[in-house]
Amino acid sequence: MIAATGFERKNVAVLGLGKSGLATARSLEAGGAHVFAWDDAEARRAEAAKEGFTLADSSGWDWNTFAALVLSPGIPLTHPEPHPAVRKAQGAGVEVIGDIELFQRAVSASGKDVKIVAVTGTNGKSTTTALIGHMVRRCGGDAQVGGNIGRAVLDLEAPSAGTVYVVEVSSYQIDLAPSLAPNVGVLLNITPDHIDRHGTVEHYAEVKARIFAHQTEKDTAVIGIDDPRTGEICTSESAKRVEKVVPVSVGKTLSRGVYALGGVIYDSMGTQTMKAGDLGEIKTLAGTHNWQNAAAAYAAGRALGYPRERIIAAFESFPGLAHRMEIVGEADGVRFVNDSKATNADAASKALATYDNIYWIIGGKAKEGGIASLEPWFPRVRRAYLIGDAAKQFANTLKDKVEAIHCGTLDRAVEAASRDAAADEAELKVVLLSPACASFDQFSSFEERGDVFRAAVQDRLKVKGGAAA
Repeated sequence: MIAATGFERKNVAVLGLGKSGLATARSLEAGGAHVFAWDDAEARRAEAAKEGFTLADSSGWDWNTFAALVLSPGIPLTHPEPHPAVRKAQGAGVEVIGDIELFQRAVSASGKDVKIVAVTGTNGKSTTTALIGHMVRRCGGDAQVGGNIGRAVLDLEAPSAGTVYVVEVSSYQIDLAPSLAPNVGVLLNITPDHIDRHGTVEHYAEVKARIFAHQTEKDTAVIGIDDPRTGEICTSESAKRVEKVVPVSVGKTLSRGVYALGGVIYDSMGTQTMKAGDLGEIKTLAGTHNWQNAAAAYAAGRALGYPRERIIAAFESFPGLAHRMEIVGEADGVRFVNDSKATNADAASKALATYDNIYWIIGGKAKEGGIASLEPWFPRVRRAYLIGDAAKQFANTLKDKVEAIHCGTLDRAVEAASRDAAADEAELKVVLLSPACASFDQFSSFEERGDVFRAAVQDRLKVKGGAAA
């Protein structure tokens, strides 16, 4: 655990008691603060009460007694309107911060020789964070990986000499971290997202760009430049410290930076362009979106001082991220891919663009817009297997374009897709769970949905003698 600093013997309000909220309360208490906690959900309050935290309804807090409000990232700070507790705190001159801010302050106060790598972007940040953490470990470093992925950031190990913190940060978390200053900041891409929480895409982009706001001339900014908004941010940051800004592209040759062409990473950070490594045979980094993730991770590794050969060798052993194009088994030319984290059409497009001969399991609780935007990839799909509430809607979209079978449940879809793929004579066929939907009609989370898919595949492969991943 990382103990929060700066609040010894002071009252601190913690609003929101999910995973990060409870970790925040523990961290503050470990640092000597008096914690007053609240969550509107009774189950979360009960969990906090079991740990002995003082619970008090936020509507009755006396803001004149608090030094800070630590807000869960899921609670509105600005849009669609600030939470009432935020308004009251700001009115009383009480700072409103999040767990990433407590983390940054504690690491800075430790005086330890540690590094912070912070990763953000609309898409790919979880894979990139996990890949960088894996790379650090394979290169002999002590990687602590968390934040918006895996462990809450304050649940990571306390700073010690040589630690590299690899932290995924969402726009919500950056908004609550006014002094965030990573040694290596990574911004992958920006596409319209979370507009309900940021008001406009311009404000969303401005918040993302704050990951670089407090970096010094010694720190490195790694910035994907394949969309207009990140390109503008790269230009702005380069004007301040060009030597420490690393542009990253997929499909464009750069005179300076890191780029990927046809799955090959090129390093143009020095005086010469060098071929760094080939991702073509790395199954867990398939697809142009993963080439961007890998190029950004490579740039981060070089900024940390790792040799290019060791970085690429680390990529070759990367196991992939659970539920994001996760290869869960393969047999008789059929590959089974768990992409349950693809809860909308844009996310599903990444897997559809990566494979051919797809036997596509799709459906759940539909998002606005459905799957109409995925039509350019329909020719890659041999057959679709519809599950959940969206089945009828998706069948109408696929009509006369892709043959679709109503399966209802995931286990039936796995059975049908496996049978059909096995009968296909193509060299490689892919049974792909990429639902383009939320999971809440049939499952508690996309993780549960992915786990059910993985278990069904592995049970089937055991019977057939195939290889489970």
